[in-house]
Amino acid sequence: MHSDRGAGEIKALFLDIGGVLLTNGWGHESRYLAIEKFGLNKAEVEDRHNLAFETYEVGKMTLDEYLDLVVFYEPRNFSHEDFKKFMFEQSQLLDATIEFFKEIKNKYKLKVIAVSNEGRELNEYRINQFKLDELFDAYISSCYVHLHKPDMEMLKMACDISHISAEHALYVDDRLMLASLAKDFGLNVLHFKGLDDAREFIKTVHFINS
Repeated sequence: MHSDRGAGEIKALFLDIGGVLLTNGWGHESRYLAIEKFGLNKAEVEDRHNLAFETYEVGKMTLDEYLDLVVFYEPRNFSHEDFKKFMFEQSQLLDATIEFFKEIKNKYKLKVIAVSNEGRELNEYRINQFKLDELFDAYISSCYVHLHKPDMEMLKMACDISHISAEHALYVDDRLMLASLAKDFGLNVLHFKGLDDAREFIKTVHFINS
């Protein structure tokens, strides 16, 4: 699927966070680094993670409860705080995408809504650490709404909360399947592949003040 070129009359941006603005909050690359650093059994950790993580991301489990199941199911020579510090440190900026979308927001007076799968503690760390409130007007985060992409109810919530119909919103996601679902929902879509591609795409978009 290619990004929709020439999308018109956009009043709002619906942005994914991990893979667009920041590295993923707790993706497999970060987990593998943690497994190596803390000397964990990879097969056991990954099996337990796959069973528990979505429950954490939809806000039905705390981060400490998730870690009790995935890491601290047996005695360790490091603490929860040691491990959480490492987890949080894996969140890093991706290029200058936050500033890029802030410039677009301010130039065209757009509403900007986060639509993201994020666990509560990681989400709140990322919001505070990277000052995401300067970009986002609201968060349709999985931990707050107890839903998980690809549930398209999250896209409906973004439209309802922003008071913007789907045809006047631009959805940005780095995952092709999620971008395709958003297109099926009726949103204009940018399948995010990097900042340079995003800059070229934005030149084709007609923004109007919301």
